[in-house]
Amino acid sequence: MKTKIFIVLIFVSLLSAFFYFDGQSYLNLESLKAQKQQLDQFYQANPTLVAIAYFSIYLIVAAFALPAAAILTLAGGAIFGFTTGLILASFASTIGATIAFLLTRFLFHDTIQTKFGDRLGAINQGIEREGALYVFGLRLVPLFPFFMVNSLLALTRLKTTTFYWASQIGMLAGTAVYVYAGTQLAQIESLGDIVSPQLLIAFVLLGTFPIIAKHIMNWLRARSVAIDIK
Repeated sequence: MKTKIFIVLIFVSLLSAFFYFDGQSYLNLESLKAQKQQLDQFYQANPTLVAIAYFSIYLIVAAFALPAAAILTLAGGAIFGFTTGLILASFASTIGATIAFLLTRFLFHDTIQTKFGDRLGAINQGIEREGALYVFGLRLVPLFPFFMVNSLLALTRLKTTTFYWASQIGMLAGTAVYVYAGTQLAQIESLGDIVSPQLLIAFVLLGTFPIIAKHIMNWLRARSVAIDIK
């Protein structure tokens, strides 16, 4: 119980500090564009230090669901270029999401399963059967906030390893879009310029296709068996 209280206090403290010190005024598009030259100079002088600091900050932001992941992903492309930025942002976001997943599971999983285990039975069975596909689909569709995905999946019986690798692959496309946009920072006026409706539709189709395809294949197999029996 003491450990759970301690974790909650850390989360509340970080969130409060972020808003109290007006973190959003530093972690926004305007600030990033204004500081681009200074960041480039500092990175050229201290490449390893900047990479470690960036990775650590992103990890904390992702782990505690602070509202700065999008701008940090842009910053990855702006500071490090596409390849290095994508590697750093991809692993930091996935590891951070996995920490958030584990923290939520540690804090709430047993209570939720005890009180609502019967109602969650079908969901748990589906997760155990098709967990990777569900995670992959949810990660590809940027309509759902990632902190919500982390929290909801943590309350199921999904394996942590499945959550990690499916998230790593599923988030890669969206992360690549934002990192590439960061390399073209001067041309971006708002975050809305990055994700167009057409791109969102493409992500939705990519995310749902594997699940739909699997159900179609299962239906076809069932029909084939039924026809053979007749």
